[in-house]
Amino acid sequence: MIQPAVQLRDIVKRFGSFVAVHPTSLEIPEGAFVTLLGPSGCGKTTTLRMIAGLLDPSEGEIAIKGRRVNEVPIHKRNLGLVFQNYALFPHRTVAENVAFGLRYRGVAREDIRRRVAEALALVQLPDLGHRYPRELSGGQQQRVALARAIVIEPDVLLLDEPLSALDANLREDMRVELKRIQHRLGITTVFVTHDQGEALAMSDRIVVMSAGRVEQAGPPEEVYNTPATEFVARFLGASNILGARVAAAGDGEVVLDADHFGRITLPPERARGVGPGARAKLVIRAEKLGLSPPGAPPGDGISIDGRIETVDYQGQVARYFVRVGDTQLQAINMIDEHPFSEGDAVAIRLRPRDCAALAGDAT
Repeated sequence: MIQPAVQLRDIVKRFGSFVAVHPTSLEIPEGAFVTLLGPSGCGKTTTLRMIAGLLDPSEGEIAIKGRRVNEVPIHKRNLGLVFQNYALFPHRTVAENVAFGLRYRGVAREDIRRRVAEALALVQLPDLGHRYPRELSGGQQQRVALARAIVIEPDVLLLDEPLSALDANLREDMRVELKRIQHRLGITTVFVTHDQGEALAMSDRIVVMSAGRVEQAGPPEEVYNTPATEFVARFLGASNILGARVAAAGDGEVVLDADHFGRITLPPERARGVGPGARAKLVIRAEKLGLSPPGAPPGDGISIDGRIETVDYQGQVARYFVRVGDTQLQAINMIDEHPFSEGDAVAIRLRPRDCAALAGDAT
């Protein structure tokens, strides 16, 4: 059995009477890119800081490479850390910043020179070792911080919102670059972000947190397409959540009677925990609702009538708010030429296989 790189066993973090992280257990596989995702105050950074040794857990156990590290100080955990503000030494050159951890570990001078050169080449800054942080752009500073973290060959790389200070275009470039480097090195990485797009694009596994608890953990496709809770459905992407009742469950399918859309049949893996006769919630991702002019054939799905109330034009796509009876739905559609306009009547198309169901009353 392969030993996980990081194990959290019922860890809890309290600040006085406030519980920042409720009992949490996680296993992070060797070589995986795992993202802790959630809104501000959900406990993701507190969890990362406990792994790093910057905070002590109030309860529970943390193990890295199979070794309990609760009492092990941060400088003895062999971790690479990159923070939002990069924390570079302004009076040291780029090469000196990258070499800092190696010098602290007593690595020989020639080895330091070689490993620093390799790390700077890996982050595509091979000729900037002589410069100072103030002479670099934000993106270059971020790369230096990453080089400093990986040059020590850490057991685990911990990244706390490292891209949040960059502009939108540079963030997209850097997330591709970061994933490339992680994949090349095969280094176990724990990444903290509130950005859904970053989490979906970069992760092997996403851990969605809310109010100090793990709501769901799994591969990006699973977490996105089959949310385990309403919080996950609403936080990760734009979703429509409608009331429904389970008409039947069995024989490899779950049949729902859903508000507005009528009878919908789902495979059981898209309706976990939903039982016959119970109330449920039908989850429909906004991009799964197709809009067409009235009277267009529904194809292999269901079609209902609606009217555009608001258009949020976003360039290649438009986000529409569509009125259906007493309910407002969201639909995100690609635009061929011109988006629909406010007040337009539309046909709303839905394929049942694009839905998911949650147990419980709709809100």
